[in-house]
Amino acid sequence: MEYAIKPPTRPWLPIRGSDAIFPIHRIYCVGRNYAAHTIEMGGDPDREEPFFFQKNPDNLVTKGADFPYPARSEDVHHEIEMAVALGSGGRDIPVDQALDCVWGYGVALDMTRRDLQAQCKKAGRPWEIGKAFEQSAPCSDLVPAAEIGHPSDGAIWLKVNGETLQEGDLNHMIWKVPEMITYLSGLFELAPGDLILSGTPAGVGPVKRGDELHGHVDGLHDLHCRVA
Repeated sequence: MEYAIKPPTRPWLPIRGSDAIFPIHRIYCVGRNYAAHTIEMGGDPDREEPFFFQKNPDNLVTKGADFPYPARSEDVHHEIEMAVALGSGGRDIPVDQALDCVWGYGVALDMTRRDLQAQCKKAGRPWEIGKAFEQSAPCSDLVPAAEIGHPSDGAIWLKVNGETLQEGDLNHMIWKVPEMITYLSGLFELAPGDLILSGTPAGVGPVKRGDELHGHVDGLHDLHCRVA
């Protein structure tokens, strides 16, 4: 059997200290998973059921490449997040077994065309044009959980041009990583290669061309990229 057209290369992420690469299947993003960020976006910080949206695997930007300022937007925001890479999946995964699915972790940015997202919210439409545009997901090299365990606390921050604009701690997440995996697996059949972006702390804001972004989560591989 032959393909009618040449199939695209499967997106992947580098692995710190290895020549191997990690193939990406899907990208799930949890919304408003830090109370302070929920408040700054006009939401209620009380613990309610989590909600998710998706980015496309080929939205990834790797190895410190530039993030190109996207078209049709005048208000693009940074959102620093921890990325959770799954090595196995399934349906209805019990919370006490959820971390067994995690292969490793990284540092990611959920870049957002905030003005277009706001238009979608106002019209009650999906968020894809605000979230799932080309190169909207810069991500660092992954670090295997076999090396570092499963981070449940530690600093997460983003500096723009050397100034810290977002800062929090992983233990401030409303929904912890095992709970996110369990909830998602009740909605989708999770698979090896899935990536979960686990939410952003407060301090999101606009970027401009030429900005230098430096993202950090304790114990992981720092993320660096420039807005082009």
